[in-house]
Amino acid sequence: MAAVFIPSGWGKLHSLDKVTAFFVELGIPAAHLQAPFVAGVEFVGGILLLLGIATRFATVPLIIAMIVAILTAKLSDIHSVSDFLAVDEYLYIVIMIGIFIWGAGCVSLDALIAKKCCAKDASQNQN
Repeated sequence: MAAVFIPSGWGKLHSLDKVTAFFVELGIPAAHLQAPFVAGVEFVGGILLLLGIATRFATVPLIIAMIVAILTAKLSDIHSVSDFLAVDEYLYIVIMIGIFIWGAGCVSLDALIAKKCCAKDASQNQN
């Protein structure tokens, strides 16, 4: 997921005028505010996913961004369930829901922090 969101957010951050114009074309309200916000969500959220830190927190705004992308940029291309299931943003949402439910995994920074906190709590409970 990070390999998708980091370059996408980075590209948006460096082409905000084009992204803003595209958002205006799509009819997204306050496009001049939404463009840098979405770019930041994708870039920072992608970095958090890559590092495996605050991953559950990072998935929520990314899921929302993908839902908005489907409803604004992709909806006119969707005519059937199979069209919807073929949309990349749908797949990203499914993957991020899995990350939200199950977390980033045992080698993530989230897991290392949790392990350290649990070890600290266990040592305090023994005293």
